[in-house]
Order: sequence, then C-alpha cells, then structure tokens
Amino acid sequence: MVTKQNKLRTYEIVPNTNISFPIGTILAVEKFYDILDLSTVFGKHKKNGININSLLKALVSYKLTDNFSIKKAYEWINRDEVLDLFDLDEFSERTLYRVLGIIGANRDEIISDIQDNLFKRYDFEHTNINMDWTSVVLHGDKAPLGKYGYSRDHRPDKKQITIGISELADPINLPFGITVEKGNLNDQTHFKKTYHQVNRRLRKGSLVVFDKGANSIENTALIRADEMQYITAKKLNKSDDKIIADFYEYCPEIINPENGIYGIKITKPNSVNYFYFSEKLQKEQLESKGRKVLRQIHEAKELQEIIDRKKKIPKRFRINNVLIDVSYSFQTKLIELSEDEAIKLLEDKLITGREGFFCLKSSKNLTLKQALLTYRKKDSIEKIFHSLKNEIEIKPLRVWTDDSIYGAIIIGFIAQMFISLMRYEFAELKHTSTKFIKKSISNLTVTVDSWQRKSKKYIYANFDAINRLVLRSKWGIS
Repeated sequence: MVTKQNKLRTYEIVPNTNISFPIGTILAVEKFYDILDLSTVFGKHKKNGININSLLKALVSYKLTDNFSIKKAYEWINRDEVLDLFDLDEFSERTLYRVLGIIGANRDEIISDIQDNLFKRYDFEHTNINMDWTSVVLHGDKAPLGKYGYSRDHRPDKKQITIGISELADPINLPFGITVEKGNLNDQTHFKKTYHQVNRRLRKGSLVVFDKGANSIENTALIRADEMQYITAKKLNKSDDKIIADFYEYCPEIINPENGIYGIKITKPNSVNYFYFSEKLQKEQLESKGRKVLRQIHEAKELQEIIDRKKKIPKRFRINNVLIDVSYSFQTKLIELSEDEAIKLLEDKLITGREGFFCLKSSKNLTLKQALLTYRKKDSIEKIFHSLKNEIEIKPLRVWTDDSIYGAIIIGFIAQMFISLMRYEFAELKHTSTKFIKKSISNLTVTVDSWQRKSKKYIYANFDAINRLVLRSKWGIS
C-alpha cells in the first residue's frame, strides 16, 4: 500500500561555520579607489606597518554598509574573511584612530591630490561650481574645533563643527572639495577657505553659485579677481523697498505662470540684480506669519491670565539662571487693546511688504529665467548634505581630536564622492538616491562555504540591475 504525504517535513537546521557579508560594496570601493589612484594619494603618508590603503578601503566599505562607529568598524573588519579580502592581518582598534589622525593631519595635501587625480581622470564638460556650508553635531567637548553656533541640525545644546562643500554643478553634480572649520564660524568667513581650496581647478569664466549667507563684497571680489563669474542671493534691505513698491511699474516679465513668478532686471556697472515676485511664496510667507500672530496672541492671553490670577510665572517667561537675581514685572498690551487691535498691531510688526519678493545678484548678464534656474539648481548641494548626514552618516561625530574629526569627515567625503561618481558614470543612476545605490551594492553578498570542505567555496547572491551596472566593467559581472 502506498501512503500519501500530506504534510511538509520539517528539516533539522544544522549549524555551520559559513559566513555571509556584503561584497558588492567592497568591489565598488575597490573599483573607484583604483579609478582615482587613491593608493598614491594615501600611500606616502604611512609607509611602515599595516597598509594604510587596505585600511582605508575597509573603512570606506564599512561606511557604505553598516556604518555605526569606529569601534563597530574595527569589529566588522577584524573577521577572518574580511581581513583576507583586504589582505590585512588582525589589528587593534587604536590602529583605526591613528589612521584617522594621519589623514586629518595631512588633509590639505590629501584633498589637493584627490582633486589632481580626479581632473586627470575625467575631462569634465565644465567647471561651474555650487558652494554651501552646514554644521554637524559633535559628541564630546575635548576637540578645540567644537564650538556652539547656529545649528542646522537643530541641536543648539551641542557643540558642532562647520563643513563647506564645493560641487561641480549640473549635470556633473560631483563633490570635489571639503573644508572643516570651527562650529561658530559664519559662512562669509568660511567661504574664503572653501573657495581657495578649489579655485585653481576652475577654468576662466566658470560660474560660482552660493547663497546669501556667504555673500559679501569681499567674497564676490575674490571671484572676480580670478576672472570667474558668480551668482548669489541678495538680502533685501531698505534701499530695495522702493523697487518693491514700484515693482509693477517696471513691467515685470512673467517667469513661471504656474507659481505666479514675475521678474525684473536692474543692471549696474559691475553686476545685475534680478528681482522676483512669487505669488506662491507670498502666500506661504503670509500664512507662516499668520500662524506666528496666532501663537503670540495665544501666548499673551496665557500670560495675562496668569497675571490676573496672580500665579507664578512659568519658567519660559523668566530668566532661568541661578546666578542672576532680578526683579521684574509683566504687563501685556491686552489690557488696553481688543483682540482685533492686538492682531492688527502684530501684523503691522511682522508683515513688511517684502513677502513673496527675493533678489539674485550676478556678475553675469543672464536672462531672468536663466538666473533663476541656475540658482535653483544649487539645491543639488543640499542633497549632498542630506546624503552625507543621513545616508553616508557622518553625524554624529564621536572622535576626540581635531585631526580625527578631519579624518572621519574625509572618509565620509570619499564615500560620497564614490556614490556621486556612480551617478556621473552611469546615466541610468542619475536620479537614483544614495539610499538605493547603497542598498543595491550592499545587497550583493558572498557566502563563504567552508563546512565539511578542505577549501573554501565563495557563493555570490542577490544580483540586481544597479549592482550589475556598477560592477560589470571591472569585475566582468553581466
């Protein structure tokens, strides 16, 4: 009699010593490390002991995979199979910190050499650049670079550093310069260091694009002295109010009917001012100020009620410092004003008449559409900052010396450069985010099968369209 099996048999899981890890990231790092000949860039800075290039390839590979901390990187690299791939012997955690210190101590020469190799390898179609600056939170207070300042990460309670990035503009969109300065340095001052790091790479007449935070007469003069052009945003001031008041008398040109953007050009002897009005921006700014009016009315009512009830004033309304002894009283204007009058008073204070207006300034005589489009394309550098902070994850920094901070930032910068080079080399990846490129190349794994074998067998898995594309030219993957 033949019996029919109605249930699936449960197979016993037998533990083995096989190990799997991402190989796609390692292969991609090897590829671009070779393309830029980074071995010559770093090799001269550490000639004895453990090979610095093997350590750096491992660090950048880790940066593009798990990326938690130097301690975790040390554990990730110090596995037999990973050590074999990078031709490394087991090493101490301190070795990685020493490598960061070496990179940081030689940062200017290293960035210059990377730029030399980059421009030697690629004949870029232009050298127009975008420049911008951001801040990164620093954990720990021993490094002199760490200062309290305006925090773009919304952590004013933490010390920080400031970072400047130079990017070859669209359609290249490749970061090729990075500067690191103290956390309280303003953009106008930081501009000089960032610009001088890259200016000798630019062809005469190249366009330098940056925002109004770095705009100053001195900085634009630096650019013009090098026979370059610039476009930047300009802070509106009292002298611009007459132009704003008479805006429609200039017969403005319609730039974008959908968002209601209009523009006029004011030509000066050495520059051109491009004034724009956006109906959409005006609506957003007025709505924002309307919300602020309501918040302040609510706050004033709350405070008046506390005063009327003779209650203790909440901390947020008081000076909260045990070293300061002060007596003061509160009096809101709600006693003498109706709510409508209070709202009118706030509106008069907050609404300036500049809502919806903005101004660009350039040494180049462009059309209104060209100027606006060129400046708006600067947003690509914001995507690089987002990628560095949230995908490459250079923050938060947990290293303790200035040189280690510089070194850690440069490791992240190289990882970002590799991702951007993938987008530049492969048109199919032009609009693919760092997150998806990272995920794809790290998905390509290798399993080292050593169970019951005299020799190891390597099994590759999880190929997809992106990792095939990135790796096929060097490794024959198709």
